[in-house]
Amino acid sequence: MNIESLRILRLAGGTALSLWFSQFLAWDMSFIAPVITLLILALPLPAPSLKGGLVFVAALTISMYAGVLLLPMLLDQPLAGVILLVLALFWSFYFTAKGGSMLIGTFATVGIAVSAAIGTVSIDAVFGVISGVSSGTLAGVLFVWIAHAFLPDSLAAAVDAKPAAKQAPPPKSAAGLADARWSAYRSTLIVLPIALWFLFSSASTAYVAVMIKVASMGQQVSREGTNLAGRSLMMSTLIGGVAAIVGWQVLRVVPTLSMYTLFVGLAALVMGARIFQGPGMRPDGGTWSYGFLTMIVILAPAVMDSAGGAAAGIKFWERMVMFGLTTLYAVIAVHVFDAFRPKSASA
Repeated sequence: MNIESLRILRLAGGTALSLWFSQFLAWDMSFIAPVITLLILALPLPAPSLKGGLVFVAALTISMYAGVLLLPMLLDQPLAGVILLVLALFWSFYFTAKGGSMLIGTFATVGIAVSAAIGTVSIDAVFGVISGVSSGTLAGVLFVWIAHAFLPDSLAAAVDAKPAAKQAPPPKSAAGLADARWSAYRSTLIVLPIALWFLFSSASTAYVAVMIKVASMGQQVSREGTNLAGRSLMMSTLIGGVAAIVGWQVLRVVPTLSMYTLFVGLAALVMGARIFQGPGMRPDGGTWSYGFLTMIVILAPAVMDSAGGAAAGIKFWERMVMFGLTTLYAVIAVHVFDAFRPKSASA
């Protein structure tokens, strides 16, 4: 077995088992676990160490509590609170744009945006969400380790499994840091207006999945040019949306946890073949991994609504519309923002 096939199988098995476990326990935030598992397994990386796994959990948990610290300012002095929120989001994007871990940056963005938005509606709700997200993150990392234990890199052909030689990071030139700042400004512009809408909306607690997608969109384009960023946003939402619709129709016919798990595993096999290539990723692998994430954050809350007796079908299509509109805004924002960039800076 080559390393590419091994990683595809690991992505499928780990994500499907993570979803089955969280759904079987019927957690309120059960979709968090498979999302964390897929985010880590969709990268061509070795198994995270114990320290690395705990860092992932800590990054998301601490960033959510950091969002809670903004609540007194957001509630009592909204202008000052919004400025602090902008600075916090900008830092999370700048960290990634200048070469930091995409996972840590994504976790920080999601944590700050979600906790700040929900906390302005209900302080009790935000602590419930933090507890659910922390448990889901811990379970997600646990299933990453389980997937690596059952399908270790050592099973791959020796020539494929050989890790790539580490290269020294390029020096941070003034031009490189300027590009990183511009990218962070652009990502903040994408996320901030939608985050502010959730911030002052009483319905924010019902759309945690949408906020996770919006926060991840900013990180998705943090290292990409204008046309590539716009195309990636559109394609990932289209891929995830179509897959979620197919999954929703399948589950309407066979509404069982086994079918749900099998469908997610099959989707991972299909998308994983378009994520990995040899020892690395395909050029558009990131688009497909975000498409997989989009599928789960659309489909999973609808399944939870259905289990709770809610009008799942209506909410499913509401989320689809919201995902489409937020993506359209993000694409327009990228092109408009980059159109005002000085030519000398973009050269």
